[in-house]
Amino acid sequence: MQSRKKRAARKKRGGAPRWVRGLLVAILLIVLFVAGTIAGIVAAYSRNLPDISRMADYQPATSTRIFARDGTQLASVYRENRVYVPLSRIPLVMQHAVIANEDHNFYYHHGVDFGGIVRAGFADLTHQEFQGASTITQQLARKLFLNDQISLSRKIQEALLAMEIERYYTKDEILERYLNMIYLGAGAYGVDAAAHTYFGESVEKLTLPQAAMLAGVIAAPSDYSPFANFKLAKDRQEHVLDRMVDSGYITKAQARAAKAANVRLVHQRPAGLEGYLYPYYTTYVIAQLDKLFGKQAVEEGGLQVYTSLDIRMQKLAQEAVDWGVRTAKAEGINGHEAALVAIRPSTGEILAMVGGDGFTLNNQFNRAWQARRQPGSSFKAYVYTAAIDSGIPPNTIMDDTPVSYPMGDGTMWSPMDDDNTFMGPITLRTALALSRNVVAVKLADRIGLDKVIEYAHRMGVTAPLEANLSLALGSSVVSVLDQASGYSTLANQGVHIDPSAIRLVRDSLGNAVLDNQYPQATEVVSAGTAYIMTSMLEDVIKHGTGYPNAIIGRPAAGKTGTTSDFRDAWFVGYTPDLVTAVWMGNDNYSRMYESYGGDIPARIWARFMKAALKGVPKHNFTFPQGQVVKVTSCSGKTDLYLNGTQPLSGCADSHPYRAAIAPTPDAAAAATLPPAVSPPPATLPPGVTDAPLATLGPVTPAPASAASAGAAPAPATSAQPR
Repeated sequence: MQSRKKRAARKKRGGAPRWVRGLLVAILLIVLFVAGTIAGIVAAYSRNLPDISRMADYQPATSTRIFARDGTQLASVYRENRVYVPLSRIPLVMQHAVIANEDHNFYYHHGVDFGGIVRAGFADLTHQEFQGASTITQQLARKLFLNDQISLSRKIQEALLAMEIERYYTKDEILERYLNMIYLGAGAYGVDAAAHTYFGESVEKLTLPQAAMLAGVIAAPSDYSPFANFKLAKDRQEHVLDRMVDSGYITKAQARAAKAANVRLVHQRPAGLEGYLYPYYTTYVIAQLDKLFGKQAVEEGGLQVYTSLDIRMQKLAQEAVDWGVRTAKAEGINGHEAALVAIRPSTGEILAMVGGDGFTLNNQFNRAWQARRQPGSSFKAYVYTAAIDSGIPPNTIMDDTPVSYPMGDGTMWSPMDDDNTFMGPITLRTALALSRNVVAVKLADRIGLDKVIEYAHRMGVTAPLEANLSLALGSSVVSVLDQASGYSTLANQGVHIDPSAIRLVRDSLGNAVLDNQYPQATEVVSAGTAYIMTSMLEDVIKHGTGYPNAIIGRPAAGKTGTTSDFRDAWFVGYTPDLVTAVWMGNDNYSRMYESYGGDIPARIWARFMKAALKGVPKHNFTFPQGQVVKVTSCSGKTDLYLNGTQPLSGCADSHPYRAAIAPTPDAAAAATLPPAVSPPPATLPPGVTDAPLATLGPVTPAPASAASAGAAPAPATSAQPR
């Protein structure tokens, strides 16, 4: 009775039965146990979490982009095709499309969306459409610090990292990194690279339909890429647009219009090397970048490279080279390759570069700068420049007569011309115009091989040169780029500027790390010397070995070059505005058939120059006032002298030549002629059109030549006369 009263009293007070209290205690203990276990797990995993402070300094690998001078993108060089852009440059339609599709509560959670986890789990249990539970912050944490391994431990770390990231970084900072890191298929990482890859536009120009299509790719890039399956990509785009409506970012009317819009894709360019525009030029630029900054910086540093490539000229150059190779085949020349380099002499900018008749994955060899070939008589320009700059005038008489030089093995080397004849006493001007070999060798021997090599290097030849007399005939190998560089010094009035294909390089932050827009210029020969040499090389085109194929209807200068056995044929020429070097030959050094530099190479050169300079006003080479003196001979011919080397008085051929270089002590003033030099002939030899005006006066002793020192000049490498 009493116990019933006690129970009634407890019931009246609202007390719980004992079993209920026991259950509550058990539940509390379980909760405490679970909470403790979770806390222990969190503590354990927290101790091994990566340091998220690294996220502030983290710079993902970004691609280097290379542009032509008109802004056309030539190539993207990368390990991962990515261009990092700030959030301010990413349009809101792109941001909203990604947020709506990937994490519509992005601005409301703290790294982990627990409601989203419940919804995803319920959808999975009820076999509804799959819903991702990872937030944008979790995905970023996984990409930055973890891996894609599917495991409970990774998910725990991912969630913990996401919450930690949200503590220290703003939503905008998180979103910016995410949009620049996600993979969007077709080799594109980040929204800017994807915009260029699929639509040929920068990210700033993305429209709503384009942005929605890109956002739809994120879940499965290999499947949803519009290049892989456009219909599936279109379905995903419509799904994203619906999510944007649900999230309040766009209206239903905007979504309908976007779904109906025609999304145009650009033609899919192959990744890497196959996707380069104008690969002969572009691969040269990349090689120079690797040399300047290192391969890793080029592939991962996000450089912006602005080149000097003139796309119109590049196309014309390739067309001219292809035409030349076809013509060689049609005419039975047996010349299968050609190369061309065009330079603006006033700036050193490489405007066009063609390294062969076709760039392929199996044949990437660039003959414009990687090949080293004998230049033949086109090398004579350096010999004559050294002589003119030493004060020897172009109307100096030298004997085109037989000569022999001892070789190291006891034999003799006798340079010859292609026609196996000798013209006797002729002027240097005539000898260069007609490309007479004997005169070039005698002149090199007289002024000294060391001086010839010095001038060639100063003018732009970078290849090593061998000090033997056959060097005067082009026996040492050089590149097409070397020859264009060397001749550009003459075209630029004696001022040399190293050729460059790169105008400006900016780093990923936009800072200029290389500025070549105002390159260093060095005067290596006087403007007077350059002008006189130009006048002599004009004669090559007007009535020498370049006539008539190199005639282009405007003032131009140039030189032919043909090596023995016709293994190499060259034409290098210029106007005041453009320098172009052309080579033809075979990669295996097999000989061509009667292929002279004045033939197909000169025709390639003329074809290119006429087209490249179309619309450019014709003008003469600049006359250097005060440095060059014009003197008329008694016979009415006019020639040029460096100021101070002209005849003392009267007409040029009636007075001794006054040398600008001091005579040797044992020379009897101007009456004694140096070896291999003759007085003016009474009559002109056959084939000579310009009258001799003066004889060579005394010059300082030249350094010992290879011949006089007992060194053997390289035999059988002399150039042909054309």
